[in-house]
Amino acid sequence: MTTPLRRQPGYRLLWTSRTISLTGSEVSKLAVPLAGVTLLAATPYQMGLLTAAAFTPALLFGLQAGAIADRLRRHRPLMIACELAAGAAALLIPIAWLLGALSVPLLIAAAFAIGTAGVVFRAASFPHLAAVVPPAQRTEAMAGLQASYSVASVAGPGLGGLLVQVLTAPLAVLVEGLSFLLSAVLMSRIRTPEDNTPAPSKGMLRDVADGLRACLAHPSLRALLGAGVTINFFAMAYIAVHMLYMVNVLSIPQGLIGYLAALSGLGGLAGAWLTARLSRSTGTDRLLQWSVVLFPVDILTVGLIGGPLWWKITAMSLSALAVGTLVVVFATCMGAVQLREAPPELRARVNSTFTFAVQGVLALGGVTGGALAELVGLRPVVLLCAGGIALSGIWIWTSPLRTRTSRSAPPDHIQRLVPGESLSPFPDHRRAPHANMTLSSAMYELTLVKMRSLL
Repeated sequence: MTTPLRRQPGYRLLWTSRTISLTGSEVSKLAVPLAGVTLLAATPYQMGLLTAAAFTPALLFGLQAGAIADRLRRHRPLMIACELAAGAAALLIPIAWLLGALSVPLLIAAAFAIGTAGVVFRAASFPHLAAVVPPAQRTEAMAGLQASYSVASVAGPGLGGLLVQVLTAPLAVLVEGLSFLLSAVLMSRIRTPEDNTPAPSKGMLRDVADGLRACLAHPSLRALLGAGVTINFFAMAYIAVHMLYMVNVLSIPQGLIGYLAALSGLGGLAGAWLTARLSRSTGTDRLLQWSVVLFPVDILTVGLIGGPLWWKITAMSLSALAVGTLVVVFATCMGAVQLREAPPELRARVNSTFTFAVQGVLALGGVTGGALAELVGLRPVVLLCAGGIALSGIWIWTSPLRTRTSRSAPPDHIQRLVPGESLSPFPDHRRAPHANMTLSSAMYELTLVKMRSLL
């Protein structure tokens, strides 16, 4: 009989460490920019650099991080080292402030260091979960980790605001540093053995190329990657204009905008709970198919809504709860399929390729959204983004993920990619799990906008 995840010490420690670390990160998302604005009088250009510092490491090091992680037999030591490095970088901010040495360049450097540690951590954590959790429970484990994101997104901003008021912004960042260190301590107590078989290295460029080829040559992985990039591009275009649209067009009070964001986080908790149950009967792939169809509901509601304030808030509250739920359902199922379909020796590189692509498109989407708003106005851009996100369904519904059923045997023609080889039929002893296995088959972290990246 399978032991429930909540009774497995390894997963319990991993979940707790991630929840603590993510909550600290949410606190710093408020505290670090406030430190730059209120204490250092940062210019708009400097604030832009500070914001970009969090995304840049994924573009610079994302692909290489995956290649390095795939060479390791044990991933947990690297994950612990990343948390310690991120904690040290975060603690530099309050220490520098107390010493009178805090500056905008130091804030940017700390954000870049924390972002780099996060990129390497994600690359190692993806294959690590496969060692901690049995195959039959990986999607359920993924749902639990996605729930920790939702917990952090709900609790973190409120806690951050309180800490900034009580401690000032630089000292509030102390919470982030301590959360990273505590996360490292908890992970060091995990005793689940790791016995990963590392892929033989052929050099950094060829290792990275194998990861790229795995994503593009495998039909299901290619569909997931296309859907993720499509969603992130149009989601970021929407985020670039939604605050102006809410305030200037819909006349939503600023306080209520924060309330709607919190509702989305609560919806994420519901999504984690539902995914862990529905996929047992419905199947991971089927949940993925229908969640992507419903993804544009929230933005479409925002783009079409009108009338009195009470009606706008009521409709958008319901849609925010719904999309928060759908985001976690979608992220969980995407991560599950990604872990299941990627060859074990390429898991970290496949995950890093996804991170590189879906985060790299964020800047392009934001610039496009702002430029289009200047040309055609805010509401047309919002509606265009809803339509653009709907296009992501084409990737999923025209892929093998659409044609498989949850209870049929895997087709004989399914193929698996091996580094350095062309696609070839599976040997019987390495046949891939069927693409629509129930919730009990898969895993973690694609960075979409609301999923953190992942996603």
